[in-house]
Formats: sequence, structure tokens, C-alpha cells
Amino acid sequence: MTHTRTTGRHIDFSTGGESYSAFVPDPLPPNPPLSLSESMQDLRDRANRALGRLDGIAGVLPETSLLVYMYVRKEAVLSSQIEGTQSSLSELLLFESEQAPGVPLDDVEEVSKYVAAMKHGLRRLGGGFPLSLRLIREIHGVLLSEGRGSERTPGEFRRSQNWIGGTRPGNAVFVPPPPDMVIGCMGALEKFLQDDPVKTPVLVKAALAHVQFESVHPFLDGNGRLGRLLITLLLCAEGALRHPLLYLSLYFKRHRQTYYDLLQRVRSDGDWETWVEFFLSGVVETAEQASDAADAILRLFEEDRKRIEALGRAASSALRVHAQLRKAPLISIPVASKRSGLSGPTVGGSMGRLVDLGIVREVTGNRRNRVFIYDRFVSILNEGTEPTP
Repeated sequence: MTHTRTTGRHIDFSTGGESYSAFVPDPLPPNPPLSLSESMQDLRDRANRALGRLDGIAGVLPETSLLVYMYVRKEAVLSSQIEGTQSSLSELLLFESEQAPGVPLDDVEEVSKYVAAMKHGLRRLGGGFPLSLRLIREIHGVLLSEGRGSERTPGEFRRSQNWIGGTRPGNAVFVPPPPDMVIGCMGALEKFLQDDPVKTPVLVKAALAHVQFESVHPFLDGNGRLGRLLITLLLCAEGALRHPLLYLSLYFKRHRQTYYDLLQRVRSDGDWETWVEFFLSGVVETAEQASDAADAILRLFEEDRKRIEALGRAASSALRVHAQLRKAPLISIPVASKRSGLSGPTVGGSMGRLVDLGIVREVTGNRRNRVFIYDRFVSILNEGTEPTP
């Protein structure tokens, strides 16, 4: 399929004797309009059904908040890994349980800020606040509030030129709009998000908005992570998902080069259709994986509950400890004691029985300050989140 559509214009600059060209994207929706073939329409229908199934599973889960808790963290780890962090899901859970892992602290803090940013955005949307530039800036402020990037004007659109790849605009892979055009570009994106000038089907809207955000690159840092966060927030804001259970960053991470290549092809060739097809395929694949993982977790909890009930008199305390492990699959005895209302020795005894059953494993090797992991639960969630070189 030949694409003759232009998606923006280039503005030429010269600085220090070197010239470069900054790209200013046209407002959405694309003109001429997207040409979605019959197979693409079918793919969009499949993606909507996959999201519906995922949302349905969330509706019958006894502990939806637990799955949301874990999936938000999975998305945070994966999105940050695309940017080069080396933090795993297990390390984030250890960090959050105040058992600081042997990993660069900056990496884990960066991931934990992504979790905080998503929670902030969802809380604001849940309170009726629109998905707007103000909210995007607020979320960015949370994302970069500490650690790496915190000196790069969190919560404010950039007032200087940035670029992607290379050491300066002159040798960059891509140069987004000059700073004085950022507000105009983002204002047009805000209108599109709010169905002005036309209403766009939500999955197509999410696909287009993600590229547009990355092309504008409105902040000095954190654009990649915030652009992926925007997908989840838009799907939740529009009711396509009631809970943030879609971790598209797993798909983007697995197909990282294709992901970057297709973003660039939209800008260079106007090829929105191939990007939308890639995006919708990712929604199908990721939603189906998330649904299968939720099913597997439910089965695991039920199997383990039956095994614990067979302990007889010791079962009651062990079940209460198991309930805490379902909420926090990496936990120490003092924390489990505080949360369950059981004494430390009782929790210790129950953990010992769960170790004997092969349900949990001690991870520190210490005699004191021991931490236990709910192994099979974490391994279901962990799929795809181990850092890659």
C-alpha cells in the first residue's frame, strides 16, 4: 500500500554552523482519513472482544484490587525497561516492602514513580477530572518527582529543544517541534482526546494519540513512559477498561525495534495504517495473555487453599498468612504478622508449613529478617519482565 499522506511539516534551523530539521505534526485525525481494511476492522473487533473478556474476568475476581496492584507494577517495570532500566518485578516488590534489593536504587525508584503516576492519574479520572493537558502535566510531575529526571522541570512542558538519538539536533534520529510550538501541538492533541473535531473509536484514538504524543515529545524527560501511560489512562477514561489490567509495554518491549520503526514511518511516510494494525495486534495479544494469567492465578489460589486446608488444626493460621501472600507475594514475618493480626511466632510457624508444601520460599538465606516469596504466583506475573541486556 503506497502512502502519500503527509503527517506534518519540517522547519529548518541552523545553530553553531550546523543545520537541522524539526518535525511539527499535523493535528489529529489524519487527513486523508485512515483507510481501515476489512481485516483491520476485524482486528479492531477482536481487540475490543479481548478487552471485554479481560474486563469480565476482573469483574468476577474475588480480589480485583490485588490483580490491579500487580498489573500496574508489571506495566511500570516493562515501560521503564524500554527506557533502559534494569529493575525486575521482584526487585520492585522487595523495594516496596522496604527490603532494599541489590539493584541500582535509581532504577527501582524510577519504576515506583511510574506506579505512583498511574495511580494519581486513575484517581483523578475516577473523580471526574477529564483527560486533559492539566492532568498530563500533573502525572508528569509525579513521574519525575524524585530520582533521575527530577531536575528536568517535572510537570512543565519544555522550553528548550530536545531530540531523540544522537548527541545534538544536527545528528539526531528525530527532532520534535521547537519549544514555542509545543503548547499549540498539545492543545490540538487535547481536543482530539476529547472528540473534537470528530469522535474516534477508542482503540484507534489510543493508537493515534500515542504516536502524536511521542512526536511532540512535550517534556524534557519521561516522554516514552508518559506516552505509554496515556494509553492505559485513555482506555480507562473512556470505559474500555474498568481497571488498568492491560500492560501493552510487554508487547512494545518484545517488538522494540518495530515499535520505534513504525512510529518513525508515520512521520516520514504517513503510514498510520501499519501502526494501527501493530497497535491493535498488541492489544489482542496482551489482553489475551492478561486474561490467561488471571485465570491461572485464580486456579493457583484455589489449589493452594485446598492443600493448606488439608493441614488440619494448623490450617486456620496458614490460610490467614496465605491471604496476606495473595496481597503481597513478597513479605516478611513482621509485616505478615501486623497485617494478619497473628503473632510473629504463629506467622513463622505457618510460613514454615507453607515452605514444606512448596507454596513459598525464603529468599534472603538469613537467620533473621527473612523474606518469603509466593513463588508460583510471582512467576505467573513475572512473564516477560526480567531485564534484557
